[in-house]
Amino acid sequence: MSNLPPDTDRLARLEIRLTEQEAVIEDLNAAITAQWKVIDRLTRQLGRLQEQVEDSAFRSASGAPEPPPPHY
Repeated sequence: MSNLPPDTDRLARLEIRLTEQEAVIEDLNAAITAQWKVIDRLTRQLGRLQEQVEDSAFRSASGAPEPPPPHY
């Protein structure tokens, strides 16, 4: 590239840099999308666990007998 005129050399370097930055942006976008999927799954799982804990606390507070464990 050093044989090219200064403006052409500069333009070529900018185009290379732009291409590299676009690849990085695509990689980062894929990583963020994957993280949001995990966060969404964990949020739903946490909500289900909270409901189970609340149901368990309600059953124990109401004095209702607790069902036997599954291995009986």
